[in-house]
Amino acid sequence: MIRGGRSYSAEWARLRRSDEGAALVEFGLVLPMFLLLFAITIEAARTFWSYEATIAGVRDAARYVGRAEASNICGSAVSITRWQSAVENIVRNSSNGTALFPSSITVTSVVPSLTCVSGSYRLTQTPILTVTAHLQITYPFAAVFSMFGIDRPTLQTSVTDRSRIFGA
Repeated sequence: MIRGGRSYSAEWARLRRSDEGAALVEFGLVLPMFLLLFAITIEAARTFWSYEATIAGVRDAARYVGRAEASNICGSAVSITRWQSAVENIVRNSSNGTALFPSSITVTSVVPSLTCVSGSYRLTQTPILTVTAHLQITYPFAAVFSMFGIDRPTLQTSVTDRSRIFGA
C-alpha cells in the first residue's frame, strides 16, 4: 500500500529508527522503582527516628524516677504508679512540652513497674524500675508498598529500659 508516495513498511522502518520519546518510555519504566526506593527510604528513616526517640524517652523516664524516688521504696507500701503521668510525659513529649511524634506515630501505652531484687551486700532489697513503652507506627506510603505486593500498613513494637532506684 502506498500512502502519500510512501509505503507503510517504509513508514514503519522510519519510526523504528527514530529515538524520539525513548527517554520518556525509559522514565516510565524506571519510575515505579524510584517511587518504591523513595518510599522505603522515607519510611525506614521515620521508623528509625521514632524508635530511637522512644528509646531515649524510656531511658530518660527510668533515670528520672530512679533519682526522684526514695531508695527504700521496697520496704514501704508506696506504689510506683504515682509516677505514671510524669513517665508518660517524658516518653511522649519533648523537653519544652510539645508532642514529640507526628500523628502517624503513636505511643499507645507507657507502663512503669517496680521489682525488688534480694541482695546481701548493702541493702536487703534493691529497687529496680522497668519502663516499657508500646509504639504503633502507621505508614503513610502504605499505598505505594501495596503496588509491589508489600502489605505493612502499621508496625507495633515496644521499648523497655531498666534502672536502679538510687533515691533523691
